[in-house]
Amino acid sequence: MKVSSSSGRVCGGGGGGGVCGNGGEDGNDTGSRGDSGGGGGGAPNNNNSSSSSTSTCTSSPPCSEGCGGGGGGGSGGSGLVAGVLVSDQGEVISDRYVGVARQFASRQASERGSNKADQSDGSDDETTLRQMLVSLQHQVTDMSANLTTRLDELQSRGVSPSPAAYYGTEHRGHMETSVALSEIRTQLHELTRSLESCQSEVTEVKRDMVAIKNELDTVQQVKEEIEELREYVDRLELQSHRRKLRLLEQGLTFFLSYTILASMLGMLQFGYNTGVINAPEGNIEKFIKDVFEDRYKENMDHAQAELLYSFAVSIFAIGGMLGGFSGGIIANRFGRKGGLLLNSFVGIGGACLMGLTKYFNSYEVLFIGRFIIGVNCGLNTSLVPMYISEIAPLNLRGGLGTVNQLAVTTGLLISQILGIEQILGTDEGWPLLLGLAICPAILQLILLPVCPESPRYLLITKQWEEEARKALRRLRATNQIEEDIEEMRAEERAQQSEATISMMELVCSPTLRQPLIISVVMQLSQQLSGINAVFYYSTSLFITAGLAENVAKFVTIGIGVIMVNMTLVTMPLMDKTGRRTLHLYGLGGMFIFSIFITISLLITEMIDWMSYLAVVSILGFVVFFAVGPGSIPWMITAELFSQGPRPAAMSIAVLINWVANFAVGIGFQPLKTALDNYTFLPFSVLLAIFWIFTYKKVPETKNKTFEEILALFRQNGSLVEIEASKTTSTITLVKPEDTPLDTDKYAS
Repeated sequence: MKVSSSSGRVCGGGGGGGVCGNGGEDGNDTGSRGDSGGGGGGAPNNNNSSSSSTSTCTSSPPCSEGCGGGGGGGSGGSGLVAGVLVSDQGEVISDRYVGVARQFASRQASERGSNKADQSDGSDDETTLRQMLVSLQHQVTDMSANLTTRLDELQSRGVSPSPAAYYGTEHRGHMETSVALSEIRTQLHELTRSLESCQSEVTEVKRDMVAIKNELDTVQQVKEEIEELREYVDRLELQSHRRKLRLLEQGLTFFLSYTILASMLGMLQFGYNTGVINAPEGNIEKFIKDVFEDRYKENMDHAQAELLYSFAVSIFAIGGMLGGFSGGIIANRFGRKGGLLLNSFVGIGGACLMGLTKYFNSYEVLFIGRFIIGVNCGLNTSLVPMYISEIAPLNLRGGLGTVNQLAVTTGLLISQILGIEQILGTDEGWPLLLGLAICPAILQLILLPVCPESPRYLLITKQWEEEARKALRRLRATNQIEEDIEEMRAEERAQQSEATISMMELVCSPTLRQPLIISVVMQLSQQLSGINAVFYYSTSLFITAGLAENVAKFVTIGIGVIMVNMTLVTMPLMDKTGRRTLHLYGLGGMFIFSIFITISLLITEMIDWMSYLAVVSILGFVVFFAVGPGSIPWMITAELFSQGPRPAAMSIAVLINWVANFAVGIGFQPLKTALDNYTFLPFSVLLAIFWIFTYKKVPETKNKTFEEILALFRQNGSLVEIEASKTTSTITLVKPEDTPLDTDKYAS
């Protein structure tokens, strides 16, 4: 404090005090007396000593009396100015520190809210805050020491007033000094409380900073783990892509071809028994009438004979329902290959009964034989597509899946050729024609034992890895089978929660409901397309269209030839064009030609050459059936499901197929009687519905692994599960055994 005095009196300056009764704001104003300084002015003093304070008090003209400074100022020139200085300086420091602390806390909270805090900046701010706190503590300590010293000086300098001057100026000075001392103590206490408040805020800020640093460390750790996880996922995708490329490079080996041939005999059995009943229709009806007359000694009218013949046709489908329904159980219990071997004995029994019908002179034996062979064919339609889809390489699965339909059409063609009158289509030959169904069963019983069991069944269902490796080495003709094993392991991991499930569990599963509906509709699109009406009643259809009976039978054989050739054509297209695309082409073509069939049947009596349009339309109908609905439903049903639910799904799909088969077989004749030439119109409507469903709902499975196909339905049909997974706290990861991944550290 700079002090100027020319008369031995000192003027005390202050921030808010008056000088000589006219308090100036900055301590530079002058006054004539110090009776009433601003804010607790000081008392006059005769001491000419100067204050060590930092404020400046000048008096011009010189004061005649001591002037007290304001704002809790000191005793004029006697060091009371220190009170003002301490108060002002303490408040300035306190305000400054509190402002900085609050600003720092606000900024830290903002940074924490936006998750953009930087650790280095946080460290700098913490250091600055700590230094400021230390500086403030030093200043308070120094100020306390100075105040104590000043108080001691004031007390030591205080002189007891004389009685004469007790009520004079000295008494007032001592009173003012006491008041000033009390105010200094009060302000010192306030400063101490302010310091404690600052320390409390500093403690809170420190806690916030520690929390922020912990959050920053956590964020940084999560970033590193996310990067690690992203790299791991990229490696998995790359490995999966390379593995898939190697799978797509696999070729058709001799032993794989042999296995496919041995298994497809079951589907040849199905095709043969579907068409064999068509050609000898008249012979079988005549046999039924003869047996009835021999047994009951009365004639049977044609309507009754036709009804019993229709029953012989349709009971085959009833047996197929039973066989198809039990196919999944047989596949899981005995395996795919074991089930086919067991089924061969069923086929032999049914064929023997049909062949011995005339020997027993009983049409009931024919019905029983047709039922048993139907059970055999139902099991074949469930087991064979499943077996072929599981042993086929990824790049050949579509083409080899078409082998099923090739075998069916070949069986149809053989039955039609053998059924003409020149060969076995006679009264004496038709039992042999039906009994020849024993040949595929015996041949399969001879060839199949050499074939391996399905590697997927061995590895995923039975957990027999070594046997699965042996089967793969035989089928692939190489020891490089790790890609196949890993692809099966991936499928197993993808369907761990599904395992082997029953048909009821499959129907109730929300995840598997959509592929099940697709499978069922695809099977219906095959049977309700009207193709079985052509197979069962093609000869009568051609006769209705105006062809002679002998010509109609040869045209029926032409249908079988076209079916076989078109199936061969579609085999390479299956893995190039895709299942869904070919199915759409097939349904669309069948829809168009079903309209042409109806038109030709309506006007064939008016225009002679329209009978040829009917023939062409029926042949075109069959061609497009071979392109799409003939083979794809069997194949795609096996592809849409993983190893666990596949047997149950095949059982349900095959059951629906046979139910529709039965409905068409037994209902076409009444439908034909009721609608006459409009018989194919209901099939046209159904074909349009199936085309729309395929376009909207059926996915493309070309060159996709079973795991990838399963993922399609999980992405599109499990939105509820995805939303529910957002609330979970742990990410479950699956990683190969050689690169373990700690999933606990990925807890959110």
